[in-house]
Amino acid sequence: MSIRNPKQALYEQFAIVAKALGHPLRLEMIEHLAQGARGVEALAGKLGQPIANISQHLQALRRAGIVSAERDGKFVRYSLADESVLSAFASVRAVAERRLAEVDRIVRGYFEARDDMRPVGREELLALMGDGLVTLIDVRPADEFALGHVPGAINVPLGEIKAWSRGAASDREVIAYCRGPWCVMSFEAVATLRSLGHSARRLEDGMPEWKAAGLPVEMAA
Repeated sequence: MSIRNPKQALYEQFAIVAKALGHPLRLEMIEHLAQGARGVEALAGKLGQPIANISQHLQALRRAGIVSAERDGKFVRYSLADESVLSAFASVRAVAERRLAEVDRIVRGYFEARDDMRPVGREELLALMGDGLVTLIDVRPADEFALGHVPGAINVPLGEIKAWSRGAASDREVIAYCRGPWCVMSFEAVATLRSLGHSARRLEDGMPEWKAAGLPVEMAA
């Protein structure tokens, strides 16, 4: 079969991927699947969406090669096809952060209002933990923590921050992380901890970026 315009044919295929990414719910689904494989029901519960709606979006992502599916008995579990998906998501995010004024307005109005300090880089975190200078907390829900977390992290879901802080050492800095660089939970956790008198900062990224960097990951026992 001859192709009259191979470049155009390629671009049509590239556009399929771009179109599949062009929906806010699908981007959020990618963020959740970056934490670990999920079934339709579990993903629908995480996102507060009808199962049928999530299933339709998953099929669109699967047709574009963005997610893969694996049958586990009666259930089908979905996961990101490979690390290039997370890289594509990061590239979309980076362009929006640089070029869209509304993104800047949201960042300043919500995120920086809760934490305008420089976040902790991955290499810096490794050095701080190696010296025993910080307490690292993972503020994601327990099921996400169980799928993989930074070695040495303590799981403190956002709703448990205040109770946990009462027994936490006040002379140790707390580093919080969650699903990604704009994960609301880590911003809220840091703001809460500071209001309670603790020194706290965020990790610059989240668990998916940590894994993508090839850094060690620990599974819950």
